[in-house]
Amino acid sequence: MMKKVCVLILFICCVWTARGAKVEDVKVYSASMKKEVDVVIITPEKEGMRYPVIYLLHGYGGNARTWLGIRGDLPQIADRYGLIFVCPDGKNSWYWDSPQDVSLRYETFISGELVGYVDGNYPTVADRSGRAVTGLSMGGHGALWNAWRHPEVFGAAGSTSGGVDIRPFPKNWDMSKQLGEQATHPQVWDAHTVINLVETLVNGRQALIVDCGYSDFFFEVNNALHAKLMEYKIDHDYLVRPGGHDSEYWRNSIGYQILFFYSYFNGK
Repeated sequence: MMKKVCVLILFICCVWTARGAKVEDVKVYSASMKKEVDVVIITPEKEGMRYPVIYLLHGYGGNARTWLGIRGDLPQIADRYGLIFVCPDGKNSWYWDSPQDVSLRYETFISGELVGYVDGNYPTVADRSGRAVTGLSMGGHGALWNAWRHPEVFGAAGSTSGGVDIRPFPKNWDMSKQLGEQATHPQVWDAHTVINLVETLVNGRQALIVDCGYSDFFFEVNNALHAKLMEYKIDHDYLVRPGGHDSEYWRNSIGYQILFFYSYFNGK
């Protein structure tokens, strides 16, 4: 009898865990790039409601499934907090519209085409007050770049271990393919590094969170970003903690950022 009860309990648990948030691999057509882009979209199980959206951008060498690999419990988080997660494949684009390659228009895609697709096909809060964007490393730069250039689209933004000033790293991560060599195109590099957008910001227009680990090679540029935000009196959360530039750090840090955005969405 006990064996039958155990089997029944196991069956019930399996049925329960099989339900929950939906994880979809979709292809979103980009008219500006004339190609389909892989996107993972996670939606809560409960229907009949509208949900705010957190756009999660991966780092250099990543793809649309990077964030699921780091936080496999994103579907459970989506259900628990009533959130939609959107994870696009940004290749190694740095999420700019490249001035060197007109076929790479990932800013147009992220802040325009992708948002339009998600709002048109999913039960979103289709307003800046229901959208946040964040990312790791290259994606941290890309999240702030898109949010700060499109405040009418994103009401909140973040960066974890972000490359928030690209200029100290002129030979890294294919950036010269996007912008040209820094030595010959210094003004282009100045114009495409997110730290130089701080002076364009309006205090209080967006909820902002930035974090970085002490052992991260981006630690100093994140400190510099924090200092500049303070100089221009732009309110933001800035968190530093032990950790390097790795999945272990991001697994922890993104949890804090999700709670930050959840509080923003709920007006807390």
